Amino acid sequence: MPERTVFTAGELAERAGIEQDALDRWVDAGLVQPDGRGSTGVPFFSESVIERIGHIRRFLEMGYGEEEIAKILRKVGLPEEGRRRGSRSEAENLLTGGALGESVGVSPRTIKHWEDKGIIEADARSEGGFRLYQEHYVYLCHLIQDLQLFGYSLDQIKQISDYFRDFMVLRDDLTQYPADEAERKLGEMLAEIDNLFQTTAQLRSGIERWEKLLNKHKKLIADLRRKNGKRGTEETQ
Repeated sequence: MPERTVFTAGELAERAGIEQDALDRWVDAGLVQPDGRGSTGVPFFSESVIERIGHIRRFLEMGYGEEEIAKILRKVGLPEEGRRRGSRSEAENLLTGGALGESVGVSPRTIKHWEDKGIIEADARSEGGFRLYQEHYVYLCHLIQDLQLFGYSLDQIKQISDYFRDFMVLRDDLTQYPADEAERKLGEMLAEIDNLFQTTAQLRSGIERWEKLLNKHKKLIADLRRKNGKRGTEETQ
């Protein structure tokens, strides 16, 4: 899936040829809506917002005030806006690599390494070069950590992530691959799911054995510690 280019307020203002103060004012007034916000609350905008800014500027040139423009937008919207409305149910929360790593408990370098290996892919990139990820990547990165605990190498995890991406494509449109290729991919996915079931079953059995062993010996060690404490008291008397 290709990355989208998004802009910070400063980048968008420069691209649209307006002052950032004006853009900030339009955002506060609801004339312009950010497409999402970073983990620190910084708004990000898609390139389509530039067209909206152009319409607003033309209204201003015609002598309308910002409050009047806001009323017009609420009542009739802007040209072509109706077709785009509803394509995004709510604004996305985008995370930088550093914020994603902090949420998962790994370093930004680890996030970058996983991306270099092709395990994860940024959803968007700011004009300034920052890679941005949707919040669901927090969960996906925890799954990567789980697979590492299961003993999977990064190359094996990359294969599983490829299966997941293929699944998303086939789920949305089965005809994206020829029938025989789709059948092969789906068969490989089912086989990998069976392998993961076997792995998790083995881990579950191992965890149960260790829990019993640790609980038993924790009690024995605590009992020995109490006995040793009594012995130390007797020796000092």
